[in-house]
Amino acid sequence: MINLTDQKQRRELESLCIQEHAPACQATCPLHVDARGMLGALGRGDFTAARRLYDKTVPFPRLLSRLCDEPCRAACLRGQAGASLALVALERAALDYGAAGPAPRPLPAREQRIAVVGGGFSGLTAAVDLARKGYAVTLFEAGNRLGGSLWAHPDADALQAEIEADFAVLGTLRIDVRLNAPVEDGAALETLAGTFDAVYLGAGRAPADAWGLDLEADGALSVDPLTAQTSREGVFAGGGLVRPGAGWSPVTSMAEGRRAATSIDRAVQHVSLAASRQNEGSYVTALYTSLDGIAPLDAVPPGDAQGAYTPDEAGRCIQCECMECVKVCEYLAHYGGYPKKYIREIYNNLSIVMGERHSNRFINSCAVCGLCAEVCPTNLNMGAVCSEARRIMVAQNRMPPSAHDFALRDMAFSNSDKFTLVRHQPGTAASAYLFFPGCQLSASHPEYVERIYDWLQDDLAGGVGLALGCCGAPADWAGRADLFGESLDAFRARYEAMGRPALVLACSSCYQVFKTHLPGAELVSLWDVFDRDGLPDGAHPAATGAISIHDPCTTRYEPHMHDSVRRIVTRLGYAVEELPLSREKTTCCGYGGQMWLTNRDLAQATVRRRVAESPADYVTYCAVCRDFFAAQGKRTLHLLDLIFGAEGDPAAHGPGYSQRHENRVRLKRSLLKTVWGEMVSGQDEYERIELRMADEVRARLEDRLILIEDVQQVIAQAERTGSRLVNPATGHILAHYRPGAVTYWVEYALEGEAFVVFNAYSHRMDVGEGGKS
Repeated sequence: MINLTDQKQRRELESLCIQEHAPACQATCPLHVDARGMLGALGRGDFTAARRLYDKTVPFPRLLSRLCDEPCRAACLRGQAGASLALVALERAALDYGAAGPAPRPLPAREQRIAVVGGGFSGLTAAVDLARKGYAVTLFEAGNRLGGSLWAHPDADALQAEIEADFAVLGTLRIDVRLNAPVEDGAALETLAGTFDAVYLGAGRAPADAWGLDLEADGALSVDPLTAQTSREGVFAGGGLVRPGAGWSPVTSMAEGRRAATSIDRAVQHVSLAASRQNEGSYVTALYTSLDGIAPLDAVPPGDAQGAYTPDEAGRCIQCECMECVKVCEYLAHYGGYPKKYIREIYNNLSIVMGERHSNRFINSCAVCGLCAEVCPTNLNMGAVCSEARRIMVAQNRMPPSAHDFALRDMAFSNSDKFTLVRHQPGTAASAYLFFPGCQLSASHPEYVERIYDWLQDDLAGGVGLALGCCGAPADWAGRADLFGESLDAFRARYEAMGRPALVLACSSCYQVFKTHLPGAELVSLWDVFDRDGLPDGAHPAATGAISIHDPCTTRYEPHMHDSVRRIVTRLGYAVEELPLSREKTTCCGYGGQMWLTNRDLAQATVRRRVAESPADYVTYCAVCRDFFAAQGKRTLHLLDLIFGAEGDPAAHGPGYSQRHENRVRLKRSLLKTVWGEMVSGQDEYERIELRMADEVRARLEDRLILIEDVQQVIAQAERTGSRLVNPATGHILAHYRPGAVTYWVEYALEGEAFVVFNAYSHRMDVGEGGKS
């Protein structure tokens, strides 16, 4: 169980999101140059921004942009889709054409004095970094010029202008440079160590006595690989002294000087040298970047013999990032971030004692479908995070009551006497199977429920009972553990009274609820039964054609369902064209988690994205998925439409919300009458109220999630109590009623025996009772 209020667990969750990890080029670079950001700026033609990113990290940018040995180039992912980027040439372009920013200002002067031995890139970098931190630095160089191994490079003489420009920083920082000043032996080091607060050795080669320091078997000075400290406390080393014979790497030399400077800064402040030092120098990044869909591109030739910048070369950078979950999830993309950011915002939202909670809608908009975890390299599940956040909000009395009110009232209706039903098969006293169609199929296609039950009684031996009701998923999605527990307990009691038969399920949401919360129950998918035992009489193969199958998101880890459905569809004569995201990577239709209630615009965008994935007609085996897709004009059939050969328009809208209630009521009455020979009588008082309304008013009610029974209850309450307002100009009556967390208002008038409805709306409001008409 996730504990989002615990900071340690929250940080562990955040660490699963790898989006903020460095791309391979930056991680491999010992100095961690932000090549991705720099190339992004160059691709936009912003040379100055690119240069300032480079200058921010590199101590001697003009020289490194011409001499770097490019360890980053071998790590460049573009090399797996074409040719690796010409990074040094692009860095040089940033330096040549971009404007330099203001020089970084050193920190206030400190009293500690640091000695640096050796004027190569390693020593120079340590000196510059320490001087910028405010330390008084004295640099001892055995020769008559700075640069060390730089002067062995064949282009050294041609780089005189760059050398002078880069080394000018030494004067700016007031580093005391002493040429022709070798530190020749252990005695000389002893003197330095007694005079200065710390010493860095970057001389390239050690004297014969190695300054009295410990050596490795290969002759390298022995240093701590994390801190660069030698066998003598306060003395640090890097460069050629610690990797003899490795060859000169300008960028590695600079990085080793920087590592030592960090250690020296910590040593003189008497803080831990080793704490939080991970990922210094080259390392393997945890960032995952998919190359799916990345077209191979060859390198763009340089514009001149010196490898000058060409704009298209920077444009080849694929801007490495993960964002795998955001790529496939309309919800995560909608809010413009990624899981690490979202988890932090959710934690802050739950931790607020008073004030606005800006993440409430974000938390309630997730479909909790699990696609993010499926595509995430570390299996981070934002659905689980949002589900737990909802439970916490409910427990803390912070969940807006109206957020899930409609769905919870719909669930309560489905679990009321108006719909619930449990019976053994006629003529039997026990059931080997119990058919549970769920509330949504019963609402959208009640006629199929009757036909399925009739077929199952003939197909399965041992008696097939029937149970109508809701599995409780809406309460679970709403974070209402109390209501979910009550619903599950009520079903469990009925199920056990039936002898715990195998559950035959048509709804994949029900399948997941019972799989998770009804351990030990035998679950049987209706689609597996059809696939195994054959289709009902009247299921005829269709004319050949291609369709795409949308797998409901709650079948994500049920491959047996995926396979059964595809075999059924193929048996009926169709060719299956798989959607880009299907089976375990299928997407949600916008119904899961109550997204359709809490963020209707997002839910519609989710549906539009899904239906645009293929021009083929869709087939699905979830009633809500079918209705949501059809509502967007997508030709979509329920699998049962194929099996039972239904006539009708595949793009026709499903029944409205009021009709869905009515369908459940009628289904129960029809089954009791036709299967068990029982009659149901009696109506609530409000159900006898006859309503009339124009089509546009009926459509308005549907859009506002106002049921016919809500209108009837408002009018019944007003007519019974007289609590209403009358407009003398029109004679229209305005009345309200609050059955749950939402107040409903209806404008109506009595005409004969019926009530004409002109308008209705709802909102969260407690209304004080005033005068009567």
